[in-house]
Amino acid sequence: MKALLLIDIQPDFVPGGCLPVPDGDAVIPLANALQPHFELVVATQDWHPAGHQSFASSHAGHAVFDRISLHGHEQVLWPDHCVQGTPGAALHPQLDQHRIEAIFRKGTNPEIDSYSGFFDNGHLKSTGLADYLRGRGVTEVYLAGLAADYCVYFTAKDALTEGFATYVIEDATRAIDAEGYAGARADVQHRGGQLIQSADLLP
Repeated sequence: MKALLLIDIQPDFVPGGCLPVPDGDAVIPLANALQPHFELVVATQDWHPAGHQSFASSHAGHAVFDRISLHGHEQVLWPDHCVQGTPGAALHPQLDQHRIEAIFRKGTNPEIDSYSGFFDNGHLKSTGLADYLRGRGVTEVYLAGLAADYCVYFTAKDALTEGFATYVIEDATRAIDAEGYAGARADVQHRGGQLIQSADLLP
């Protein structure tokens, strides 16, 4: 059983949003084209309460993209983004949602960020995604969405740790930082993940 995981395809992460990933909207047509080729489609959604500790605005004297230590983990300070209930936090209106069977929200704890669709950054709490996939008989996961060097990367790492064969569909992702993605890409391969293109899946 193969599942397509659509990672954080939300207005705040595409050009015009609060935390735009360069060319981020280019993943949407591919995400739509890929969905019919999978038995199961699942989405993740960044869903932060206002005043989240990952926001630069929550830390006086710090600027956006500063790095601090938060509960023992390095934290990039982001612009306020994907605040619960705001239009920017919704799934993107151009994303076909008819085949999405479940949505896993993350980043809901105001004290800790959650890049991965499986766990928060401290691995303190699970989103339930791994158990859900196993319950559906999934053995392989294919990742598309945003951003390649953060939420897609961390989701891929956790998918591998959880025992799923893991494929990152590279042309259906975009990165915030090219250098950061080069390191993330190498790490996914080192851990046993595969990097593929949408053409490998589409007829």
